Amino acid sequence: MTIRVLIADDQAMVRGGLRLILEDQPDITVVAEAADGVTALDLARRLRPDVSLVDIRMPGADGLEVTRALAGPGVADPLRVIVVTTFDLDEYVYGALRGGAVGFLLKDAGPALLVEAVRAAHAGDALISPSVTVRLLRRMAVPASSPGNAGRAAKPLTDRETEVVREIARGRTNLEVAAELFISLSTVKSHVSGIQTKLGLRNRVEIAAWAWEHGVVTGPT
Repeated sequence: MTIRVLIADDQAMVRGGLRLILEDQPDITVVAEAADGVTALDLARRLRPDVSLVDIRMPGADGLEVTRALAGPGVADPLRVIVVTTFDLDEYVYGALRGGAVGFLLKDAGPALLVEAVRAAHAGDALISPSVTVRLLRRMAVPASSPGNAGRAAKPLTDRETEVVREIARGRTNLEVAAELFISLSTVKSHVSGIQTKLGLRNRVEIAAWAWEHGVVTGPT
């Protein structure tokens, strides 16, 4: 199955570079490009790409506005959005993820991580540039004076599910979680799906944010 991608960035050279990287992959094709946020919204809504790559700073509507409009909590049929930017600012990362983005990549992350992020988004997973993951999630945490918030879910997590949540919050991939907990990859995926259902969350990024916010992870990784 071919992954259909929309690229939204106000710099033609950046769009061209991203297109070259992605279309070098046999399972990815770029279906449209947009140089501003308004055009990005129009194209995304008409074409409904599998994944949209959106820059933060664009004329018309910025990347955060585009993300909220396409993938925000109030969107009935959200699209998968990855924010790709040069700006490593916590408020941008936080705003993108709260707005529904399933990924946040810095433009210097490299071709391999870009391709991995697109494939992860298409598979319903999420990926953030490693340099910002744990730093960002720690900023989302509740104050240290509020211990014991872990597990306040509609349906309580099992001990194993809590272990999986803790590893996800530390920025580990499914493969790394499987190795750390000595369980199979399919078991990890099953736990992640169950956790999302219990907590009412949509992806791994939201699981990680929930873990830090509720004190599941408080110490150094």
